[in-house]
Amino acid sequence: MTAEEKRNLEFFGNHIKNILDPTYVLDYMTDWFSQENIQTIQAMKTNKGVTAAATLFLECLLKFEETGWFRGFLDALHGAGYTGLAEAIQSWNFQKIEKLEKPKLLLKFLHKEFKDNIHADIILPRISECLINQQCEEIRQVQNNLGNIAGADKLVEHLLRSDKENWPKVLKLALEAEEYEFSKLWTLEEDTNGTKNAEMYDSQGEESGVSTMQICYKEELEQQNLSENSCPLSEIPEKSLKPKSYQLELASPALEGKNTIICAPTGCGKTFAALLICENHLTNNPARQKRKIVFLAPQVPLYEQQTSVFKNHFERLGYKVAGICGEIAEDAPVECVVDNNDIIVLTPQILVNSINSGTIRSLSVFTLMIFDECHNTSKKHPYNVLMINYLDQKLGRSANPLPQVIGLTASIGVGDAKDKSGAIEHICQLCACLDASVISTVKKNVSDLEQVVYKPEKLFRKVESQPVNRFKFVISKLMEEAENLIEKTFKECGLTPEYQLENLSKIQNRVFGTQKYEQWIIDVHKKCMLLQMEDKNKERRICKELFLYTSNLRKYNDAIIISEDARIQDAVRYLKEFFREAESFDETEQYLIHRFKEKIQELEDISTDPSNENLKLNELTFILEEQYHENPETQTIFFVKTRALADALKKWMEENPKLSYLKPVVLTGRGKRNQNTGMTLPSQKGVLDTFRTSGENKILIATSVADEGIDIAQCNLVILYEYVGNVIKMIQTRGRGRARGSKCFLLSSKEEVIEKEQINIYKEKMMNDAIEEIQTWNEEVLIRKIHDLQLQEKAIRDNIIVAKPQLEENNKRLLCRKCKVFACHTADIRMVEDTHHVVIGDAFKESFVTEPHPKPKCFGVLEKTGKIFCAERSCHHDWGIFARYKTFVVPIIKIDSFVVEDVATGLQTLYSQWKQCNFKMISFDAREMSN
Repeated sequence: MTAEEKRNLEFFGNHIKNILDPTYVLDYMTDWFSQENIQTIQAMKTNKGVTAAATLFLECLLKFEETGWFRGFLDALHGAGYTGLAEAIQSWNFQKIEKLEKPKLLLKFLHKEFKDNIHADIILPRISECLINQQCEEIRQVQNNLGNIAGADKLVEHLLRSDKENWPKVLKLALEAEEYEFSKLWTLEEDTNGTKNAEMYDSQGEESGVSTMQICYKEELEQQNLSENSCPLSEIPEKSLKPKSYQLELASPALEGKNTIICAPTGCGKTFAALLICENHLTNNPARQKRKIVFLAPQVPLYEQQTSVFKNHFERLGYKVAGICGEIAEDAPVECVVDNNDIIVLTPQILVNSINSGTIRSLSVFTLMIFDECHNTSKKHPYNVLMINYLDQKLGRSANPLPQVIGLTASIGVGDAKDKSGAIEHICQLCACLDASVISTVKKNVSDLEQVVYKPEKLFRKVESQPVNRFKFVISKLMEEAENLIEKTFKECGLTPEYQLENLSKIQNRVFGTQKYEQWIIDVHKKCMLLQMEDKNKERRICKELFLYTSNLRKYNDAIIISEDARIQDAVRYLKEFFREAESFDETEQYLIHRFKEKIQELEDISTDPSNENLKLNELTFILEEQYHENPETQTIFFVKTRALADALKKWMEENPKLSYLKPVVLTGRGKRNQNTGMTLPSQKGVLDTFRTSGENKILIATSVADEGIDIAQCNLVILYEYVGNVIKMIQTRGRGRARGSKCFLLSSKEEVIEKEQINIYKEKMMNDAIEEIQTWNEEVLIRKIHDLQLQEKAIRDNIIVAKPQLEENNKRLLCRKCKVFACHTADIRMVEDTHHVVIGDAFKESFVTEPHPKPKCFGVLEKTGKIFCAERSCHHDWGIFARYKTFVVPIIKIDSFVVEDVATGLQTLYSQWKQCNFKMISFDAREMSN
């Protein structure tokens, strides 16, 4: 954040203090506020009121120096529901906020009449859109606990802090709809000038002699809806789209109304072409058809980016734009968002869920669908699920009109094709999935495209492997010992031959420190959890031992991978953190921790021995020094395979005196792996903003989250560090080098990695040749081809009888996945909001112990307060959280912490997600809890 922006924030501070309740946004800003800060602000609200708390909150904000906090603050405002305030701060334009001062003043004058005449619980559903969800919940609680007058008083309090510009009009409509006499005091009029005004005058009641306040609130005419906005493309203001020649060429078939796949390089502005298509779709509407566009983005950061782009462009033209992703899906009524907006940006699973549930009756509600990164449209991807729905409607000759379909991608790919004819089949299959009759590429305006997009020079650097990895030798001995302990446990228990280690998985020739070994040990880990014996006490003991052995093997395997790609000291640190967090609850754990501690000194000696330096890091240092010597302004994006490796290489660069001035930043995904969560969305945005705007941070170290779509600052150096995928990934990652004279290095010690990338280069040429040949076909030929493919796929779908899983009503038992102790019955599980799973009854309380949550926060309808763990003294396995839901504090469990056992048959099953479970679950009922 700049000094000027801080001054602006301070200048407009009174608006923020008079609107913001900081306790609503603190949960979104835990990356910047300490727990002590949060508690102080919350205490200030309790003791001195919300304005005092907001003042303290603002003071804290203005002291922040950390990177990304301002972006995080804006995101927090959006997340909490302060959209008006966020918009004002983002543009530093508080006119809409200031125009609310007069109606707020009038509401203060009418406060008493409002309290005495209005029932908050009746009026609230009609005006909830003008309030934040937490405000609505507070109003309901006050109404329920203290009565009508207190509820109405709380409603006024929150309206006086509302940042929604339409609240005076919405309140008027709500009062009229409920036929309140009070509505006569709140009169809305439209003047001929379309200006907003508020007037107040005293009127003397002729009979009553009571002085009342007459309100005239003059509302400007609302923007016409999209179906009424007929401004032609040629008349769009000067600030509107100014497409380049090649972007017009890419968009041309879509502008003619054809279903089109637009395939063009990363960084050329495909989203810009999409804006052009959307604008034409909305404005060029001679039949006066109601237009509605859905733009689909497969990742949340990409969704956030595209939502911002569409809002910035279309809202100034008078169109309504809104978005929903998994982050806010619980709080956003999808049907309402779709009905009330012209352009809706979604992550695809939201739309799949809405179609399946009937919330959105059909894809026919849209007139244009755009699939960003459309090469994902295959198999069970949500894109393909949506298009199967579309094609079933099309091939079933539904009377409902179908939307136009546009796909955007940098690379269509070739699938498993070995030659050009196979590539043509793959591309035609993608066209069939997207019902696209045209593949649009740049052919006429190549020279213009080449002025904007530069194809990086591709360089390969093969590095010899370390002749001897002494770290791997020591860790391998520990792994062999763990494998022997597993075998010994099997033999002592008299288990059948299939429980010999080599028979537990299909993966053969396992080698320590490989992805194959990780796959193998995960499979063994799961099978050991399902081990069953007649003696249940023995079963529990054995399963817990096997759980610990296999968990250690996974960590050791990870550490070897780190040692081969980063420094040995990074691998040692990784293991020390794991064993520091591991708590020695029983003899097995104590033994495993003891065995590692015995080796720590030897491992640290190995890590400090110069002869064990990683040769790949020496080569990487050479490349970076060379490139930054040639061009000190070089910007680098550095792709790695795992989060652990990204963190290790960042630390290495920071500690390397030759490279520390590059000040690397890390961008990783948000998903959960091995109990570790990824970066939060605000953190991701903060990193990207820093990398784009800061001249200091020269390197972005990224995992696959940065492969596709996300707008990253122009880079002139791309380094792929043991990082290779298919041809699509190659084109996406290479496309991050957008600046003139860019270079792309693949650095590897493995011959097969370099060979795979060379094959990808050949496949890229094969893909381009295949596209060119398809483009020579008569369009009708391609249409017939894809229609035949669609019919074939439909016939296959129709002939596959998918039996709907019958949910079993039999009661089942949940056992701790680590120690197999009984936790609860499935009959005691209740669903909250169709998402979270609560266990009721006093018996379950004896099965777990609680600890304070390390990051207490609100998410959706819940407030996390604690963690719950298996109460078995020698286990302590993580089972889930303790949370506040409405007036209840309940334990919420995660299914991947348990083994599910059928009471009747004894059959045991593992589930990684609740939606996989085949047993019936009952919805949460507050009355049942009360009883």
